[in-house]
Amino acid sequence: MHRQAIRKVLFPLLTPPRVERVPLMKAMGRGLAETIHAPTNLPPFTNSQMDGYAVRSSDTADGQGQLRVASPIPAGAVPAPLTGGTAAPIMTGALLPDGADAVVPVERAVPDHFPSPGLEATVRLPETAAGTFVRCAGSDLATGECALPAGTVLGPRQLGLLAALGITEVVVNQKLTVLLATTGDEVLEPGDKLAPGKIYDANNTLLESSMLQAGLNVVRAGIVKDEPGALSELLQIHTAHVDLIVTSGGVSAGAYEPVRQTMADHDVEFSHVAIQPGGPQGVGTFEGIPILAFPGNPVSCYVSFEMFLRPLLSEMFAAPTPRISFRAPLSHPLTSPPKKHQVRRGVLLANSTVRLEGGEGSHLLGALARSNVLVHIPEGISELAEGSEVEVWAV
Repeated sequence: MHRQAIRKVLFPLLTPPRVERVPLMKAMGRGLAETIHAPTNLPPFTNSQMDGYAVRSSDTADGQGQLRVASPIPAGAVPAPLTGGTAAPIMTGALLPDGADAVVPVERAVPDHFPSPGLEATVRLPETAAGTFVRCAGSDLATGECALPAGTVLGPRQLGLLAALGITEVVVNQKLTVLLATTGDEVLEPGDKLAPGKIYDANNTLLESSMLQAGLNVVRAGIVKDEPGALSELLQIHTAHVDLIVTSGGVSAGAYEPVRQTMADHDVEFSHVAIQPGGPQGVGTFEGIPILAFPGNPVSCYVSFEMFLRPLLSEMFAAPTPRISFRAPLSHPLTSPPKKHQVRRGVLLANSTVRLEGGEGSHLLGALARSNVLVHIPEGISELAEGSEVEVWAV
């Protein structure tokens, strides 16, 4: 339900996405904004799959005769047509000559090592069917065929395909720019001198790195103190230059909740979502800019991003690639609060079972760092036995 509330706010303000044309190597991790059709065949010409001999398959029908050796065909050359009764040495990837319809690997050939003086060299080849070790033009992609549909997330494999098609630029969805701010008088920047009652901020680094991984531009505002007007002043400075605001901390119902207090006069709704960790959440707009208010505990804000924002980024902008979801058996029993969707940190073991890592606490960064999956225990489940299957997301 909360994800749908966020979707209701984000979609009218952020879609359809703006697009831009960029060079291939600037498109890594971006969402393709238009379908690309192959401008040429791939491969562009019929060529040899092996180092060997280009032949007419009919000349090898009995597998006993010897063929005269024609001129070699290196890669990149345009060969003369192959005449009957001859075999042309050919390199991998070289253009197959007219008249040839098969390639015999060099390992299967028996050459005439001692030809008589004045006579042409010959080679004995086994019987070979037409099409053997031949890559036909367009056998991978034919001209006009869909190479990549709009919405494809462009990774190394997709960019390699586009390069092979001779494409140098693509139209992709523009990156969103996100303003990121953490609140709290108790929070210090890493590197500052740690004083009693203070903690180092992990949230900005957790969220910024997650957002960069998700293909966003991030404006890191740093730590906002719990002072009246401080957050509002900061946000007003940046609203003209960002597409989205994300805050962490200050969203509960206590006396020192600067985000909740600052948003009292804005169209922002705060609620407690039935999820653990990450219950306190806020969503709405500030001066016409969508804002998501995540809770302050580090694991809570990380889970909030993974559960509520990352999936919508995939849906709206075809980036980042959605988390891979699958089911795996538990290596041990567990308990879970029945009225909440619990998201636990876990490790996928070599035997394909899942072991929970650390406890339920939303402050356990060590357990989060050791984990490689998020384990989902749906609302309504209070106990699961060893071997029970659970949904996991690879992270």
